[in-house]
Amino acid sequence: MIADRFPYTRLRRDQNCTRFTAFILALIQALGWVFLRLESPNWQALREQHRRWYPHLATKRPTIGDPLRYAIQTVWLLIVRPVDENHLRRQRARRQFRARLYSWLLVLQRPWNALSNAFERLPSTLSPQVHKGSHWWNAIRWKTRKVLYIAIGVVALVLILICVTEPFDYLAQLVFVVLLWAIAMLVRRMPGRFPTLLLISLSIIVSCRYLWWRYTSTLNWNDWLDLTCGLILLAAETYSWLILILGYIQTSWPLNRKPAQLPADTGQWPVVDLLIPTYNEELSVTRGTVYAALGIDWPKDKLRIHLLDDGNRPSFKAFAQEVGINYIARTDNRHAKAGNLNHALTQIDGELVAIFDCDHMPARSFLQLTVGWFLRDPKLALVQTPHHFLSPDPFERNLGTFRNRPNEGELFYGLVQDGNDMWNAAFFCGSCAILRRTAIDDIGGFAVETVTEDAHTALRLHRKGWNSAYLRIPQAAGLATESLSAHIGQRIRWARGMVQIFRTDNPLLGKGLSFFQRICYANAMLHFLVGLPRLIFLTAPLAFLLLHAYIIYAPAVMILLYVLPHMIHASLTNSRMQGAYRQTFWGEVYETVLAWYIARPTTVALFSPSRGKFNVTAKGGMMEENQFDWQTARPYLVLSLLNLLGLGFAVWRLFTGPKDEIITILVSVLWVVYNLLIIGAAVAVAAEVRQVRQTHRVQTRLPGAIKLLDGHSYPCELVDYSDGGVGLQLGQALQLPVGTPVSLILQRGTREFVFPGYLTRSNELFMGLNFAKLTPAQKIEFVQCTFGRADAWLDHNSEFEADKPIQSLSEFLALGVKGYYRLYEYLPAWVRHIARPFMRILQWLGSFLPRMPVSPPITSRPVSES
Repeated sequence: MIADRFPYTRLRRDQNCTRFTAFILALIQALGWVFLRLESPNWQALREQHRRWYPHLATKRPTIGDPLRYAIQTVWLLIVRPVDENHLRRQRARRQFRARLYSWLLVLQRPWNALSNAFERLPSTLSPQVHKGSHWWNAIRWKTRKVLYIAIGVVALVLILICVTEPFDYLAQLVFVVLLWAIAMLVRRMPGRFPTLLLISLSIIVSCRYLWWRYTSTLNWNDWLDLTCGLILLAAETYSWLILILGYIQTSWPLNRKPAQLPADTGQWPVVDLLIPTYNEELSVTRGTVYAALGIDWPKDKLRIHLLDDGNRPSFKAFAQEVGINYIARTDNRHAKAGNLNHALTQIDGELVAIFDCDHMPARSFLQLTVGWFLRDPKLALVQTPHHFLSPDPFERNLGTFRNRPNEGELFYGLVQDGNDMWNAAFFCGSCAILRRTAIDDIGGFAVETVTEDAHTALRLHRKGWNSAYLRIPQAAGLATESLSAHIGQRIRWARGMVQIFRTDNPLLGKGLSFFQRICYANAMLHFLVGLPRLIFLTAPLAFLLLHAYIIYAPAVMILLYVLPHMIHASLTNSRMQGAYRQTFWGEVYETVLAWYIARPTTVALFSPSRGKFNVTAKGGMMEENQFDWQTARPYLVLSLLNLLGLGFAVWRLFTGPKDEIITILVSVLWVVYNLLIIGAAVAVAAEVRQVRQTHRVQTRLPGAIKLLDGHSYPCELVDYSDGGVGLQLGQALQLPVGTPVSLILQRGTREFVFPGYLTRSNELFMGLNFAKLTPAQKIEFVQCTFGRADAWLDHNSEFEADKPIQSLSEFLALGVKGYYRLYEYLPAWVRHIARPFMRILQWLGSFLPRMPVSPPITSRPVSES
């Protein structure tokens, strides 16, 4: 009514509604233009890239700290440069550039090669009369070359001494280390042995320079506390430097020996006695080794298998009679395993003696690959092959690295023993080896004076002038230790025994060894003294933070300029040499776990070598549920609390201490944080993961077939196997209920074997088959078709990840944090309740840590013809 009386008012209302409606429509259109475009391919691609580069931020609710998280992640991406097609293309280009540069560097060797070749060719250019009586010329030539070598060596030594001893100021030291680092980065990925030797030389120069600086410029002789703490740290660093140098010498030139061919006439093959020593192990563990030994490809009249039972158990005697092998027992257990072997030597007379621990199942090709070297070298006393383990050790099981990363022993059996072989110093490792009987008799039998009879026996053989060989081809597989405590106990015995040998039969002293043999043996024995130095490194920064003692009496910047190059060059060189056998920083974890436990026995053995006894390592056990080994982890927890206390003192010193010590405090804090993460990794190993399988499954890819009761057969692929069953991948789906009787058909050479069983799992294309009623003959055949295959363990390292130091460092740091979180999970409920606020703070701080980007599937592109 009012609008009718006042038309102007109605007009304004209509105009306002029109404007409001237009505004709403425009807003909706703008919002639609913005948000609907998110469905376009460009926006979708952008979103996918965002999820890839920032995986921890793409799906979370926005918070106030996200800008800092984005900044940290962006800086991290600039450092790690994730893998994509462009990155791979750049990598190929860099490899090609390095290859060309390497070929250019070889040009520098041409004058030397030409000079050497000239000396070699000169006698052939003389007249025949002169050539016939040219002994004098050969002598002159050899002396000239010798003088030339000595001159070059002297010049190189003088240059190295100048580089090591010349004092530099800040700028000169920075330029020096940057120059050496640039050379190292330039050659670290070049092919060939020359870059490796160059990296070793650079690392030795930098490390020697660091140690020289430490001895001449970093000790405070005016304060007894500074001097005492400084000398303790310097002693630990000197030990580490010595082990580093000896390791370079030991492994700089691996021999990579190949098998020697046997004569075609098997009548010339020697008689072999195969010994399987046992003491208190279960028969279930020993049975597979005997079955595999029965399948070794060797003339039956020249292979004698003996089961050595130091436990005098009727079940073992009955088993030996059942499978048709010899049973040897003795009335006492003197000298443990060595005594057991020596007693067996009195009852056998074969030319060669093969030894396998009762859990090491030999491959059928073991003797054919190893015996040929004995026929080629009459002074050869030993051929050792690697110890390969088909089950995860505590590190691999608890950290989830089984089959993904090299285990603790991979470095020794993959590189160290191969390096020893170059210097005729390969060790006897107690199993998976074959020895010449006359050589054992020549040294009076297996050594019984120490608890590591294997290495001591090898040392005596080398002292007597016998040779040794190492074949880096896994020809047997055994069981790793089941628990961390058992693993540590085994390492304690090894450490004690090697130090006992060092005291009672020191390789650096006495006759019969070459210089390099002494180096190899000394490094192996001194390596087990790492316990005390490692504990010193884990507590050294606390001397300054808690006691205000200057352990390195030098400016903080100069400390960084000397310490970091020493560590970086050692890491780069070891990554180049050891990357295929041990990833960077993982040695820190192994040494930290063992340090506390081997420190005392090795120190005692150093002063009282007669103390200590042989202990048998338990194998084949189970762990019913997840648990935390509090007793084993106790030293790590104490060290962790000490370092946390040091961090508290560091905060106090930052606010109350002198201003000129701030950088020193920050450097000490970084050291403490690094130590805390190492200890955290050790704590992660102490969180034991359940192990409920009595028999371990082995991954494989073998062709086979299954046969049903109605006679129909279907091809399949064996994907895993164990002592009691297999996993099968079928080519076509079969609907079979669990419990259905099924037979597995496998081939060994030209023969075909059938193993009856029943289904335990059936999922169309996958089946689980259990063998519960195999006859003894069928059990032997199954072991020989699976565990005893010649190629059973050749691809054990095919899934190992390549060593990338930066990535390894990030994973190592993450493992340290994970260790403390796993410790938190096993704490009592009331302690977790108290610690929950601190854990939330740590989780909040952890949200700022960068993440590795998600790598997209890499597609291959056709190469253009241009």
